[in-house]
Amino acid sequence: MNEWLLIFLMALVTFVPRYLPFALAGRLKIPDTMERALGFVPIAVLTAIVAQTALVRDGSIDLSLGNHHAIATLAAFVVAAGTRHLFATIGVGLVVFGVMRVML
Repeated sequence: MNEWLLIFLMALVTFVPRYLPFALAGRLKIPDTMERALGFVPIAVLTAIVAQTALVRDGSIDLSLGNHHAIATLAAFVVAAGTRHLFATIGVGLVVFGVMRVML
């Protein structure tokens, strides 16, 4: 019987957080400050993923010139900030990564 209880509770834990936003939609007003703050969540999550991927090597932060991931990320960031062109950003990041990988 413990297995069935466990399965039921796992289903409940999975279902409730997915159902609540639909059930409360239109009934609950999110404050403007919270709504503006939630707009930054995707940017923060993506930045955390990219920063960890680019800077952490073998369990420690690697800020050396031998870290081609960080150099390519920095080049892509500069292009993105300057041009705001997605394909140029991706292209420059890939080219710099490839060149650094071949050179190092």
